[in-house]
Amino acid sequence: MTLKQVASGSEIDERLAALITNANAVRAIASAVEGTIGSKGLDSMLVDRFGEVVITNDGITILTKMEVNHPAAKMVINTARAQEDEVGDGTTTATIMAGSLLTEGVNQAIKGVPVTRIIEGVRVGVSRAVELIKERSRPVSGVDDPVLRRVALIAGRGHEDIADLVTEAAALIGSEKLLDPSFKLADTVVAEESAQNEVFMGLIISQQRMNQQMPKELEPVTVLVVDDALEPEEVEEEALSTEAGFQRSLELQEEFKDNLRRAVALGVNLILVDRGVSDAAEEILTDAGVMVLQRVASKELRRVAEHTGARPIKRTGLKKEPADLEKCLGRAERAVEDERLEHVRLLGGKGKPLATILVGAATAEVVDERERIARDAASAVQAAVRGGVVPGGGAVEVAVAREIEKLRESIRGMAAYGVGCVSEALKRPLAQIVANAGFNPLEKLGDVIAAQAERGMDSLAIDCETGEVADMLASGVVDPTLVKTYALKAAGEIAEAILRIDTIIKKKDEASEGSKPPAPDSGGPEEMDF
Repeated sequence: MTLKQVASGSEIDERLAALITNANAVRAIASAVEGTIGSKGLDSMLVDRFGEVVITNDGITILTKMEVNHPAAKMVINTARAQEDEVGDGTTTATIMAGSLLTEGVNQAIKGVPVTRIIEGVRVGVSRAVELIKERSRPVSGVDDPVLRRVALIAGRGHEDIADLVTEAAALIGSEKLLDPSFKLADTVVAEESAQNEVFMGLIISQQRMNQQMPKELEPVTVLVVDDALEPEEVEEEALSTEAGFQRSLELQEEFKDNLRRAVALGVNLILVDRGVSDAAEEILTDAGVMVLQRVASKELRRVAEHTGARPIKRTGLKKEPADLEKCLGRAERAVEDERLEHVRLLGGKGKPLATILVGAATAEVVDERERIARDAASAVQAAVRGGVVPGGGAVEVAVAREIEKLRESIRGMAAYGVGCVSEALKRPLAQIVANAGFNPLEKLGDVIAAQAERGMDSLAIDCETGEVADMLASGVVDPTLVKTYALKAAGEIAEAILRIDTIIKKKDEASEGSKPPAPDSGGPEEMDF
């Protein structure tokens, strides 16, 4: 609905202008991703001003890469980012339901329902719907449960090889690690052009040895992680111009070289450095047969430290006594450089076990999309282990919507209209999935509602191949419970936040305040720039 659809110049126009404007912005955001949902969802093409193209049907990628200026639309995108960080999937569902909630809320407000009552009803409806979804959740028996592959296959958009990789990695890592809130299976995904699909215990460091004279392969490995530049401490430039300062600089250089030799004497044969490495250090370490990787990303340094048991040090940490420096070293079974893929693999770390999901891609153009697909599948599998699964394909949402409609009948007052908004929003995912498959959404939604009521089965939805009502559980179409509940709560939070906005006021430019003379007071009403 747009402002033009409301009687121009009427009292209701002025009273609801901000709400309608914001709802239109959110609806536009939802329309940008709704065509991607479901097994028959299509891709979106994003083009920047330089002509660079990204083709994807990943909701969070579309939302974060599209150009957006409206503040309400930015609120939706920020909430989608939060969902991605928390559960790694379901951003498209959350956005679609948020758009539907707001559309229904605006419709009720135009009819005269107070916005505060709508918000009250939305809160009640969302809270009850989340409870009902959890009640329908089925636990996963462990990392060997076959349902996890179905979860990976659906989240992985039907890519059999990616589903196999993700479930293999989950089995290697184990339930205990997957249940750890600080661990994200999606972070173990690496996609590279021309690589072979593979899962292994260890990690990939996306750097090569500094020079060809350094060893290509190490076994066993003693690791030193330097979260700093590997170079001598510097004397201030002013002091360096004096004889004492120059002498101090020479002493620091010699001390640095001695410290490196002491580290080598402890058996260090792999050094990872956050920044650059001095020529002197490179020469000493090359002669000593040490593999050095410089300018390693901070995230990779942390993972190496975790996997090998190393404790990162600064360059001044090299001054430690041998016994103290020994405590900072990590251990691994093997390190080997892959010259073709231009990375180093570190295998069999003695710290925390870590697996890597290496996803191959035929061309550079599809590397990023393959990685996004694998990360979605990994996030969904981990969410399923943590919170169980529910019937997919929009089935559970429709089942819950039927219960919410019963709840609406028991609520007195105008808050019931807000509860009705939640019921309609819950039907939206199935309707959009069906529409993307080429069927009439109203007809198929009615078929599902009738079939669920008649057969007493909450797992019924539409088979997108045939258009017939089918049991999603029997078909293996399942979604992680956490993804569903988080998406619904996120949609409710967005809707409530935007429904509360009564006025949009353009802020003054505080940086230029006082630089312009005040405008004369005309005595008329204050003008606000929307």
